[in-house]
Amino acid sequence: MAKAYLDIKLTIEGIDRAGVTAVYNLYKDPFLESVKGAISNELLVHVEDVRIFHGFESLEDAQLYLLSKFFNIDFITSLKPYIIGNPNVRIYEVA
Repeated sequence: MAKAYLDIKLTIEGIDRAGVTAVYNLYKDPFLESVKGAISNELLVHVEDVRIFHGFESLEDAQLYLLSKFFNIDFITSLKPYIIGNPNVRIYEVA
């Protein structure tokens, strides 16, 4: 069971859902296989925004992921053509 969740909210144009979904699918397995403490990954798609929930074994694992090359260079850079503005990122700890 996850002890922390990373919630990434991306504002998009409706037509860009397919692009965001393609990027998500490209990085889903590498995230789960290579990121320390990663245990789940879900994509929620809406006309106005997309939310990606990453589950982690600990709050520290989620915080480290936000500082990683994988998140900042690979994942977020690949999403840039499809999103409006910057991602809204929050970390939640399970109580």
